Amino acid sequence: MSRLIGHVRDLRRFPVKSMGGEARDALELRWPGILGDRQFAFHRLAERGRFPWLTARNVAAMVLHHPCYADPDDPRTSAVTVRTPEGEEMDLHDPALLARLAAEAGQPIGLMQVGRGVFDTMPVSLGTTGGLGLVDAMHGAALDPRRFRLNVLIETSEPEEALKGRRLAFGSGAALLVNEGIPRCAMVQVDPDTALRDPSVQKTVVHHFDNCVGLYAATAACGAIRMGDAVVVLD
Repeated sequence: MSRLIGHVRDLRRFPVKSMGGEARDALELRWPGILGDRQFAFHRLAERGRFPWLTARNVAAMVLHHPCYADPDDPRTSAVTVRTPEGEEMDLHDPALLARLAAEAGQPIGLMQVGRGVFDTMPVSLGTTGGLGLVDAMHGAALDPRRFRLNVLIETSEPEEALKGRRLAFGSGAALLVNEGIPRCAMVQVDPDTALRDPSVQKTVVHHFDNCVGLYAATAACGAIRMGDAVVVLD
């Protein structure tokens, strides 16, 4: 049995963890996750804990840096260019970019490439317009979905809670196994266009949504996910 619940409304991948995302017409879903997503990450050299990454929690302006692949279809070997907040184009490996971020972080950092992607928990993050609409309603203002750094946004009124543990199939045969809600951190405070922090956003998420917005998922079947794809729950 299957049930149509909606359509794909937005697709994004993030070449560099915590930097701006790329809007895409299609994402290639492979067993480790989305091809090219969070393939690079800056890390704090002195950090020996479980989360060594430099993120917008440390340097909010990271979200204003926009990386893109020179060859979008071959991100593992492609060069990466980063557009800075001032509009300058820099190679991701440019020592000047590393020095700039290190200065803003106030500590030495390095750059790492990980073929399987640098994920906090699971490789794909998805959300629904219905779920984000509830957040907007409780917050009392519309929030840019980019605050939540989702790979896949589905146009549907289906409650996110109802999708946990389900398989979602997309138009071309790609499928995701939905796992759990995404615990949120201070990243949601950061405006994706200005990098200004608004702590009230995180308070809304904590107080009204048990600090979870969006859903983690893993690959159930490889393939392409495309804008406008029908999304079906496989019961």
